[in-house]
Amino acid sequence: MYAYTYTEYGGPDVLNYVELPTPTPKANEVLIRIVATTVSAGDWRARSLTMPAGLGLVGRLVFGITRPRKPVLGTDLSGVVEAIGADVTTFQPGDAVIGFPGAGFGAHAEYITMPADGKVVRKPETLNFEEAAAIPFGATTAYDFLISKGKLRAGERVLINGASGSVGSACVQLAKHVGAEVTGICSATNADLVRSIGADHVIDYNTQDFTKEGPQYDMVVDTVDTAPWGRARHALVPNGRMLLIAGSTSDMIFGWLKARLRGKRLIGGVASESVDILRKVVDLAAAGDFHPVIDRSFDFSQMIAAHTHVDTGHKKGNVVVTVNQISKSPRTADEKLRLGAAAHVG
Repeated sequence: MYAYTYTEYGGPDVLNYVELPTPTPKANEVLIRIVATTVSAGDWRARSLTMPAGLGLVGRLVFGITRPRKPVLGTDLSGVVEAIGADVTTFQPGDAVIGFPGAGFGAHAEYITMPADGKVVRKPETLNFEEAAAIPFGATTAYDFLISKGKLRAGERVLINGASGSVGSACVQLAKHVGAEVTGICSATNADLVRSIGADHVIDYNTQDFTKEGPQYDMVVDTVDTAPWGRARHALVPNGRMLLIAGSTSDMIFGWLKARLRGKRLIGGVASESVDILRKVVDLAAAGDFHPVIDRSFDFSQMIAAHTHVDTGHKKGNVVVTVNQISKSPRTADEKLRLGAAAHVG
């Protein structure tokens, strides 16, 4: 199979197009032929080793001290099960699936193996492969912070900083789905997009400072590290919550204490990659209650260009890369049975 790997940290030009052995699924794994993947903020951070000030050492401990620990990037994927391990009963060859390797990476390749009981779910027929690949990273982060950690409730007022990005656009839609009154912060260029996905109000960060004018909010969500606690606290009502999806080292470590001293709450941490959350956001997408925003689509041969676009910091929603073309999906039941007899790995 072909994949993109990197052996040093840096810009998109550190990526190399190489041929690797196609992996063989273990007894509890599925082999997935990847149809589409994304270039996410997680890929950008791992490849460039761009970390908040003070977390450079932590970044190297996570991603690799002297060189990348995970040579193949890619946090999201959609594809088709190609083969299954001897103990797998939940999937059959030919099943269309959505996978979320997340921090395990590995999706910038033609094939990947994943545990059958891990972060792999069936792709709804209502979603194409590009839409499906654009769901996991942004939507699971948004769901975990807004609903699992932040306990957002209907009728609350929520402000989302970075509302046009992958996580931010998911936050807008999920907050609206819950029944909140949503204000999104973005550039004027992206204002129509943010309104179209459900924002009740839009603030252009170039012309208005939300900390000095406008209403206060029950919840402020920072997805892009431009609204630190020192600024955002002024926009919170008493007992309000700030969700720190991206932020400074100081706020990550001491923010909860700073907020408590002000009679407010700061909620940070790492987003969960739970398969249960993945199922929930995929179900929302299947029902039409969430639509992943896709900025641009690239061919697999254009992976470096896709990374270059993400590096600009101005992508809207998700950047998708088509890896393999699929002529039809899902396969019929008879085809699955025939494939299952031929491709069960034991």
